[in-house]
Amino acid sequence: MTAWGAGQHLDRGVVLDFGTARARVSSLGIASFGSALARVYGEFEPIDDDGICEVSVLLRPVTGNWLKKPEIELVSDGARLFDAFAPRLHLPLFEWGVNFLLAQRLLHLLLLHAGSVALDDRAIVMPALPGSGKSTLTAALACRGFRLLSDEFGLVNLNSGMLHPLVRPICLKNESIEVIRRLWPSAVLGPEFAGTRKGTVAHVAPNAQSVSCRYRPAKPVAIVFPRYRRGASLVVERVTRASAFNSLAVNSFNYTFLGPLGFRCVARLVEQCPVYRLSYDRLDEAVACLQEIVADRRPSGLLESPVELLHNA
Repeated sequence: MTAWGAGQHLDRGVVLDFGTARARVSSLGIASFGSALARVYGEFEPIDDDGICEVSVLLRPVTGNWLKKPEIELVSDGARLFDAFAPRLHLPLFEWGVNFLLAQRLLHLLLLHAGSVALDDRAIVMPALPGSGKSTLTAALACRGFRLLSDEFGLVNLNSGMLHPLVRPICLKNESIEVIRRLWPSAVLGPEFAGTRKGTVAHVAPNAQSVSCRYRPAKPVAIVFPRYRRGASLVVERVTRASAFNSLAVNSFNYTFLGPLGFRCVARLVEQCPVYRLSYDRLDEAVACLQEIVADRRPSGLLESPVELLHNA
């Protein structure tokens, strides 16, 4: 093990262990990247070894473009990921690059695009398309006693059906940053990065509980499709299993790749778990509703008539 400190030893690389996967990260001449990484991974102990990692990335300045403004690139296995970024956007480039690579390397699991949290090893899977408020709700739950499994992935074991943790920072965007900072001042947020393709982003650091439990799977007990609607009252609706199956498949990174294995895994999820659509404005109401659901209680305001989902619209 090594400790977070000045420079973070990133010139020779450190390993971050997320639970289900590990990433080796190195950087050359990227000012302030080490301190930003230490801020959002502060509960992790960076590992200084040569063990096997699912992902290995290097952040470095782009060379040879003397007539352009300085840029940085993220390289993995000798190839650049994405177009070059401005140097000040080092952490978003790293986080998005690692997400991209993990979605290609963890193909032995069903990969859902979903937030996932657990309470007493009872997990809620929250599949959602971008813009639905998934990350904000995941952050709120993590600040209210749930342990974070993942902000980006629902990792489902094809044999056991259990959810595997992949504990990494939660990426908040735009207004959500101030919402979480105001409601939960104790939450540790990294620096804000303006001007990304998603607007202004900041990352919520996983807390000690989530990090210490990152090797412990959880049993999925409910699937909730969240949707933030400004000014709306909280509405909870049951979703038909057929519609839930289709929406889970749409929200999966590798459902088609897995073939019959993916079909059986998704079918088991919707057979074993109640499925809801949750529309909300106030985070405290949404958190209270999900606390009822994970405790296997009838959520307040539940509408009994099952609804169909159209790609979680």
